[in-house]
Amino acid sequence: MTIQDSFTLAWRTVKSNKLRTGITVAIIAFGIMALIGIITAISAMNQSLKENFSFMGANAFSVRYKEMNARFGGGGGNQESFSKIKKGKKEKKSNLDKPIKIEEAAYFKDHYGFNRAQVSVYRRAGGNNELNYKDKKTNPQVTLWGGDENYLAVNGYQLTTGRNLNNVDLESGRSVCIIGSNVASKLFGNKPERSIDKVILIQSKPYRVIGLLKSKGSSAMMRQDDIVITSLKNIRQYSNLSPSYNIGVMVNNVTELDPAIGESFEQMRKARRLIPSELDNFVIDKSDKFAEMFIGFLAGISGAAGAIGMITLIGAAIGLMNIMLVAVSERTREVGLIKAIGGKRKDIRRQFLFESILISILGAVFGIILGVLVGNVFSLVLHTGFVIPWMWVIIGIVICSFVGLVAGIYPAMKAAALNPIDALRYE
Repeated sequence: MTIQDSFTLAWRTVKSNKLRTGITVAIIAFGIMALIGIITAISAMNQSLKENFSFMGANAFSVRYKEMNARFGGGGGNQESFSKIKKGKKEKKSNLDKPIKIEEAAYFKDHYGFNRAQVSVYRRAGGNNELNYKDKKTNPQVTLWGGDENYLAVNGYQLTTGRNLNNVDLESGRSVCIIGSNVASKLFGNKPERSIDKVILIQSKPYRVIGLLKSKGSSAMMRQDDIVITSLKNIRQYSNLSPSYNIGVMVNNVTELDPAIGESFEQMRKARRLIPSELDNFVIDKSDKFAEMFIGFLAGISGAAGAIGMITLIGAAIGLMNIMLVAVSERTREVGLIKAIGGKRKDIRRQFLFESILISILGAVFGIILGVLVGNVFSLVLHTGFVIPWMWVIIGIVICSFVGLVAGIYPAMKAAALNPIDALRYE
């Protein structure tokens, strides 16, 4: 009996036992679906994170007074990141955890001169603002920022119509603002360009709209289009301000990023009036730091998904082995007949192994299809493209083939070891 004959016979047997095959395929498919589904969802989340958290661009970074950490579930205090000085000297810590003042930010902006880099000073005033225009209002999720003339460029925003903040706006602190595309759509419908020169209310305070931002693509991870920008002086009237000013820097080329960060440390230490024995009481973050932080967290979920999928597949392997053992008992006379007409032990083993592997691969195929479809529900929610984790698809097929091989070895050996005379008499 050739390998092709063994495979053909195994395929016919699998097709003829539809109920048994269907149940086994379903067990394996659900295991693979859980694994591929979670991995696909995580891949979609990773893609969304990379797109949405790199909001400042690859050639930009920010200066903050302390490390910003993602916390899941709450609890835990603030965590700072400081450079370490190991010179045996007593370290002075009087300035640690001290917010950046406007004077310090202004000093940095005035004295930072790295190759025509753009510097922006900005401050946050809460992210739960509701804006009104006549009888229309936004959801209470709009973030209010105070910025300067470089805020848009440093943070990767572009104007579709209107103008940027000018020197008069910044010096006088008058009530003018630039709004994001989601805000404009909520307040002005299908014609967001009508927002220019209109007066809207922010926390019941009137503001004239001077600019409309191009959409950056909001998602469940970040609402970059639910934003309002006014001047630094104007934003001081709000009570829910961030305790510290932030500084953003954008260089001309990504290759200049590291030397630009080096000079930023030097200028910021001068602005903070730190002596050589004191630690850095500020941190510098690249724009993709938050994406890396969340992606690292999701990597742990991927490991847990793999463990869940493997446990399910172990259960499927045990079930498949039991079903194959039942198949051996049911087809004892068939095995005896094959041996009586000249079939060898290796032919019997090969046929049963092929059956086991075929069932496993069918389970893998259906499980992968279902897993990709279920996982891409997250793609729709996060507005990312259709995701197929090809590496895990290949891994899933290999694992299922291995499961089928392992589950079929013992039943195949048992069938091959049957005595042909006893097998023919079996009823």
